[in-house]
Amino acid sequence: MKTKRNILIATITSALIFSATALFAEAPAAGEAGAHAAHNKTLLDLFIEGGWVMYPIAACSIFTVYLIGDCSMRTTFKRAAPPQHEEQVKNFFRQGDYVSAYNYCKANPSILTNVLRVGISLLGEGKHAVEEGIVSELGKENSKIQTSISYLSVIGVCTPMIGLVGTVTGMMKAFGSLASSGIGDPSSLSGAIGEVLVATGAGLFIAIPAFGAFYYIRNRTMSVMHHIQDVISSLFRKMPYEALAGVHIGDEELYAAMPSWLSASEETADETVA
Repeated sequence: MKTKRNILIATITSALIFSATALFAEAPAAGEAGAHAAHNKTLLDLFIEGGWVMYPIAACSIFTVYLIGDCSMRTTFKRAAPPQHEEQVKNFFRQGDYVSAYNYCKANPSILTNVLRVGISLLGEGKHAVEEGIVSELGKENSKIQTSISYLSVIGVCTPMIGLVGTVTGMMKAFGSLASSGIGDPSSLSGAIGEVLVATGAGLFIAIPAFGAFYYIRNRTMSVMHHIQDVISSLFRKMPYEALAGVHIGDEELYAAMPSWLSASEETADETVA
């Protein structure tokens, strides 16, 4: 699974780098006869030209690629609710073997089995406790994914702002160049303007796919969660809670005990009778 994730992240990274190169690379200009060939700027040249804001933008781009790859892998139906897990748990429920179902869910973690494990462990506490436990665990699993997905939205908002900071600093340099040397030094003026354009373009280049991935993965996560809810509802329908009352399933330690003052009063009563 980790190998597949690494391959996916490497593929996305290569695609982004290729796209960035194709987007920002400057096409050769058609020069007059005898003129020197135009210089094609590489991605590194553009990175240097963009100024200091390119470093946080580059960090955001790497983090974006990681989040897209990680969240995409975690929200697939095969990983969140594997069909083989669903079918195996259904077989245990058909046989009434809830202990084996609990052990199977614990040995094969996924979003589906994690929620089922909590529900099965609360069967002896009644229907209300089971439903509350399932809702709580499902919310916890959904929160883990949504936390990672929300960072894509943060990147989508922040990277244009970082690019805007580069725009402001580049314009300050441009006006400073005009104030000091006027229009007699076009090279310094063009360099400042280049910083403005590269910083702004780089921020937008990262923000647009980050926002697109955020909405796509969020919607897919909702579909996965709805599917898991449907599976759990079908499994716990007509559950014989009366026959399971007081049963403790699972290896979690039960910390609740009789109040200490009741134990002390019973011992005092025994001594009085003696």
